[in-house]
Amino acid sequence: MLEILFRRAGYQVVLAPGHRKALEAIRQSPQPFPVVLTDLRMPDGSGLDVLAASKTRDPITEVILITAHSSIENAIDAMRAGAYDFVTKPPDAAELVAVVAKAFEKHALSSENARLRALIAARHDDGLVLRSHLMQALMDVVERVAATRSTILITGESGTGKERVARAIHARSDRAQGPFLVVNCGALPEALMESELFGHEKGAFTGANSSHPGLFRQAEGGSLLLDEVGELPLALQVKLLRILQERKVRPVGAALEIPVDVRVLSATNRDIDSDVAAGRFRQDLYYRLNVIRLHIPPLRDRREDLAPLVEHFIQRFSAETGKVVTGLTPDAVRVLDRYAFPGNVRELENVIERAVVLSRARLIGLGDLSPELSGLAGAPTPNLDELPAEGCDLESVLGEVERRLLVTALERTGGVRKHAANLLGITFRSMRYRLKKHGFDDAGDSEEDMTEG
Repeated sequence: MLEILFRRAGYQVVLAPGHRKALEAIRQSPQPFPVVLTDLRMPDGSGLDVLAASKTRDPITEVILITAHSSIENAIDAMRAGAYDFVTKPPDAAELVAVVAKAFEKHALSSENARLRALIAARHDDGLVLRSHLMQALMDVVERVAATRSTILITGESGTGKERVARAIHARSDRAQGPFLVVNCGALPEALMESELFGHEKGAFTGANSSHPGLFRQAEGGSLLLDEVGELPLALQVKLLRILQERKVRPVGAALEIPVDVRVLSATNRDIDSDVAAGRFRQDLYYRLNVIRLHIPPLRDRREDLAPLVEHFIQRFSAETGKVVTGLTPDAVRVLDRYAFPGNVRELENVIERAVVLSRARLIGLGDLSPELSGLAGAPTPNLDELPAEGCDLESVLGEVERRLLVTALERTGGVRKHAANLLGITFRSMRYRLKKHGFDDAGDSEEDMTEG
């Protein structure tokens, strides 16, 4: 009766005949149930156990208990255990639908709050993954030097996370409440670089219609990261050296120097030692910047960090897009493990963002990855009549073919799985198994439910 009532009200319903089956359904459901409606007393167990299992699976699941054994003690026990409401038998149909609707509203609000909290946390997280011994050793040094005033030179290939390390240093210093500013020395035109860094007075040059404090003064009390510092022209290197020595800046067109209290961090992906030897970078400035040097290893040298970085980026972009993506299919994992990532962590971040946006399932598959990565994604169905000269991963190829055919069948049938199964010549049970294997959402509908689709 309740199944008919709630289906007519527009809800998907999963039935569980008894305590044991309810616990199985809660554990095996691909996603936690938003709302659970359960008897308090059942022949094989208690509804309070169903309540506890629901809350263990997902704390924001709302549970409504129904019982003919109404008492204040029962209601108190249920509410203490986290029940949303307590309804006595026989329930009024309209009243029960209204209670469930309110439970869904509360769940939606709780879910949105959780998503926003995850989004805020992702934006404030420095994104550093410390599983590998190389990164753990690096962060040990960061913890020790963060509180000092020493200048720090951060080196490493493009995309390794030099700015993230600089932010971590700032966040752990006594300047954490001050500004953290970044200037890309390689992106500024040389004619504007001095003004941007040190400021200028009104009328100092054509177009200077107002004064500008410059980044050094804007970062007062905080930290300034000179990114790609190896790109600074020699003339500006001389002025930067003086500022580091005297801790004063002279804006363009100004007669007097202005004291500044700024911690200077610098970063480069160049071989700065070679630049010093070749005369492209001043040796005295190098010594001033290189008081403490932190080198960030490329991602290919710290493969232990790959899996936690993937997990971090999936959580972050899932929160930002509001999608439910929980991981990778085995073939996608194998592809990422084999890839060298010349663009390092930044490239991995872009790969996962693209995959989360494109994914139509809970697991990212080969088809969601870029063609450069998978060699299969973006291409037509692999030619199974020919074996490539370099060989292939048979399981990955067959898995991707199966996944694409499932997607195509679902698209043609408007998402009706029973019809898609018929189109593929397989049973509904086999269809459900294959969807689950490839990470597609499966609400656990029964075969009878599918006939209604």
